[in-house]
Amino acid sequence: MSTPKTVAFHTLGCKLNFSETSSIRRQFESHGYDTVKFEEGADIYILNTCSVTEFADRKCRYEVRRAQKHSPDAKIIVVGCYAQLKPKEISEIPGVDLVLGAAEKFNIINYVDQLSHSHDLTVVNASAISEVNSFVDAFSIGDRTRSFLKVQDGCNYKCSFCTIPQARGMSRSDTVENAVSNARKIAAQGIKEIVLTGVNLGDFGNGTEVIEGVKPKKEALFIDLIRELDKVKGIERFRISSIEPNLLTEEIIEFVANSKRFVPHFHIPLQSGSNKILQKMRRRYNRELYTDRVSKIKELIPHCCIGVDVIVGFPGETHEDFLDSYHFLKDLDVSYLHVFTYSERANTAAAELEDSVPINIRRERNEQLRILSQKKKNQFYQKFVGSNRPVLFEQSKKEGKMSGFTDNYIKVELAEKDAFISEIKDVHLGCAVEPGLLSATIS
Repeated sequence: MSTPKTVAFHTLGCKLNFSETSSIRRQFESHGYDTVKFEEGADIYILNTCSVTEFADRKCRYEVRRAQKHSPDAKIIVVGCYAQLKPKEISEIPGVDLVLGAAEKFNIINYVDQLSHSHDLTVVNASAISEVNSFVDAFSIGDRTRSFLKVQDGCNYKCSFCTIPQARGMSRSDTVENAVSNARKIAAQGIKEIVLTGVNLGDFGNGTEVIEGVKPKKEALFIDLIRELDKVKGIERFRISSIEPNLLTEEIIEFVANSKRFVPHFHIPLQSGSNKILQKMRRRYNRELYTDRVSKIKELIPHCCIGVDVIVGFPGETHEDFLDSYHFLKDLDVSYLHVFTYSERANTAAAELEDSVPINIRRERNEQLRILSQKKKNQFYQKFVGSNRPVLFEQSKKEGKMSGFTDNYIKVELAEKDAFISEIKDVHLGCAVEPGLLSATIS
């Protein structure tokens, strides 16, 4: 068989996965492969998977079938969190040729030669998570107006619902120097915004290697990283993707408040507004600390956008617990919610808990919080109608339109096509075009 020359990618899950897919893509391109769109049919398909919820697992199976539809003879490689957690399960999906775990995915080119002529035998290379002990940097380029820059990986927390430590290993980080070097490479491509990504971003600063399962000592702090990145020329915006409330220090909030490049936008996981449920989740804070962080942000950055992750239907969450959480969120000065329905994950402490919440109740609670989220987003957007804010423009899916986000994460639409793609322009914010979208004119 001649060496395949086309490759297509599909990424499931978080911004961290997108950064890693982009780096893997550049590996293929440096070895002579042409990247094509998924629908065009490729010689090789790479699926970078997530496994946060049961839906993510099903989504992987769906994408395998979709790849086979577009290119029946293609070789299909599955990497990512699902591949690390359940390699045998993936190997039994018809059509999958190669499964690579967390320690192997960045050496993917070396494994391509193992692909055989037959689809009958799937090659699996997935080491134990204890062997995933080094940090591999990654960043996205070429497929988005902004770049996702990976600066941290793994997690030392033991939240009772989470499989991420099993999928990505112990917390480890890039060095400040290398992260700054990568930011400069991104700037050289003309990209205006960098989104900092990691599993537990605020835990940045652990060494690049985990030696014999021992937690690396801190070599720097997250505040040290963002201070140095703030000096990188050519990047007009830095955005912090997500940071745990217990790691979001006043020093970080004050820095962002005074920075001209770090945008007024925080995404802070909460997971529940009930202290009882937070304790069962083994989270490292209570809702009083969370309230304190939000209050501090609003004191120093009144126009700041604050996003919140919430899980509904956790084992033992009674109707009263949910209402407690709902009213806490309703009264909290935040801008939007990302709502997740709890799903049982194998080998987690939560899966062993009693008092499971019926699926239909979980879905009802999810819908209630989604409605609340839309109300909060509308209220946040409405505060800025009639004001001017800078927008980074990108390609809109709508014909004859441009879209983009303000510094404080308000999505806007402009009745022009391609005029200012990848440029930051001050705009005058108009009325809502639809929920979660404002009209805009160049100011």
